[in-house]
Amino acid sequence: MRILANSKICISFADLCYGFMFKKVHSCAVLGLNCQGVEVEIDISQGHPEFNIVGLPDMAVKEAKERIYAAFKNVGFSYPYNKRWTINLAPADIRKEGPSYDLPMALGIILATADYNFDAEKSLIVGELSLEGKLRHVNGILPIAIYAKEKNFKRLYIPSADAPEASLIKGVEIIPVENLQSLLRHLGGEEIAPFISDHFAFIPTANYTNDMSHIKGQENAKRALEIAAAGAHNVLMSGPPGSGKTLLSRTVPSILPRMEEREIIEATKIYSVAGLLPSGKPLITERPFRTPHHTSSGVALVGGGKIPKPGEISLAHRGVLFLDEFPEFPRQVLESLRQPLEDGIITVSRAQGTHTFPANFILVASQNPCPCGYSGDSERPCSCSPQQVLKYKNKISGPLLDRIDLHIDVPRVKFSKLSEEHSGESSDIIRARVEAARKIQKQRFKDKNLITNSEMGPQEVKEFCKIGDDCMNLLKNAVSQLHLSARSYYRILKLSRTIADLAGCDNIQENHIGEALQYRQKE
Repeated sequence: MRILANSKICISFADLCYGFMFKKVHSCAVLGLNCQGVEVEIDISQGHPEFNIVGLPDMAVKEAKERIYAAFKNVGFSYPYNKRWTINLAPADIRKEGPSYDLPMALGIILATADYNFDAEKSLIVGELSLEGKLRHVNGILPIAIYAKEKNFKRLYIPSADAPEASLIKGVEIIPVENLQSLLRHLGGEEIAPFISDHFAFIPTANYTNDMSHIKGQENAKRALEIAAAGAHNVLMSGPPGSGKTLLSRTVPSILPRMEEREIIEATKIYSVAGLLPSGKPLITERPFRTPHHTSSGVALVGGGKIPKPGEISLAHRGVLFLDEFPEFPRQVLESLRQPLEDGIITVSRAQGTHTFPANFILVASQNPCPCGYSGDSERPCSCSPQQVLKYKNKISGPLLDRIDLHIDVPRVKFSKLSEEHSGESSDIIRARVEAARKIQKQRFKDKNLITNSEMGPQEVKEFCKIGDDCMNLLKNAVSQLHLSARSYYRILKLSRTIADLAGCDNIQENHIGEALQYRQKE
């Protein structure tokens, strides 16, 4: 006879001998940002005592048997160790990683030792066990909750710490499990109250330390950044050291519109899978602002690893990716930005599988005009040779520069501007104009899976960027004289559409085309 600690349940040895010898519970594997169902099958048989986990487990999964053994011992639960235990994680051709299978395996063992009244077919279980039987946080809870809802599971058993995050998804009952003892009592008939959260609303927040009013001068750069924020266009700023490029870049999130529910869910899924959700905060409600160093590897930037995880460009989804010292990044790393800048996604292929991550961000890059930084500066002479300047500029390929909509010169700020008491417009004022432009775009794309003008394809450009004969002649001359590519042509039209939206104009006019053209790369 054994007695469960802190429980009234008593199970005889006969239960162990004549109870169920096979059980199956449901869990899932997080693959990229999606989930794949995993059936945890437990079989007890006669033979040499063993505890085997099969189904392509990684080392963290294999070590689960030690955590389960210690957890059972420390909560007073014993099972027939003198039997042969086989746990299969199906399908067997998918690599299983991480400790999230601890709880489903432990629950499967408990169910296999006695006949409990537990609806295993309608329950999804994930969780990591500590040696004392407590449940620890696991990554990827939000996509797991979405999967549970899509597959019509009635209940989702997860660690208590992860319940607020899972509760963002309505339509599935969230059962928070504090420890193994509470789960055992639950199996014995004691209900665990479902987690219901009414204080985690999809309310975007804005708490930015940098404001546009802090920046003296640089009106042209501010205007360009306003256009970039309104249509989610990419920006490259070039200027001497100390001209304010970094500060300008850090103020971009403060003029971006508040995140919508769809964007909040998208960003939160990425951070959940990456394990980067802030402690005690299950939502990403501020626009991401990522600033990887120029020594970052390609894997750090685009994502990857043995089992692919999101990189910096995905963590910047629906926000800003700021690349300071743009030419100092390895050329191979920069070239990997081509696909996400064009398509808004990044596909990472590894031996373990191919995963696609969202990467719809605003690229804000900054660079010096030459290695010393003073080429073209009005006050300090440049010490670089023409060959050094050319080599420096050639670090960034033409195809990559062609994908950047706004090329801005950020000159040295004069003392007269620095000493002015009057500050420019605040971020709140600029953001109001940006949000008005985004509202126009939302109405425009209400029947399409688009949010901003920069996401338009050729078909949408043809539909929403119609121009008159005067605009067409201006654009024709510009394409001929500036030797613009077909990609540049479409990007100018999209940029002109954003400028027109900021002006509240239904149609693109000549001045909108003209302003868009002045932001193209200068030879």
